[in-house]
Amino acid sequence: MQGLRSFKDTLPTNVKKIINKKGHIYSETLNNWKYIAGENLFKFCYPKSFKNSNKLGVSTLLIAVKRGHEVELEYSKREIINKMNTLFGYNVVERLKFISFDDSQNFLSSKDTQDRNVTINKYQNKIKNIKNDKIKKPLLELAKVFEKK
Repeated sequence: MQGLRSFKDTLPTNVKKIINKKGHIYSETLNNWKYIAGENLFKFCYPKSFKNSNKLGVSTLLIAVKRGHEVELEYSKREIINKMNTLFGYNVVERLKFISFDDSQNFLSSKDTQDRNVTINKYQNKIKNIKNDKIKKPLLELAKVFEKK
């Protein structure tokens, strides 16, 4: 049978196992976060990462919460864990950990910004060396969009 294969089928089996173990839980949590956290908490927090349980520790969901709303999230901790475990059908999360952030907080330091600009300039120079105009113009437009971000 010929035709397009799904991306999942082209991945090596080892990569599929890793995605199924760790990526599936986190992606499903992101997709259903509004239901899990509730309408009010959804506006102030989001799941940042998921750490699966191992021999040394328990499975932990790391949640980023806007400063000032930590107490509300703390009171809803048990409810969030119960909703997640119900959603997956087994005890997928045993602990929640919170990280606070400010809206005005700048996550990129000036060094990171300088490094990013160096790489953008490096790729722009390579793009300018392309002789085919049909390829060169769209790539320059794409670089401009990334530069704005």
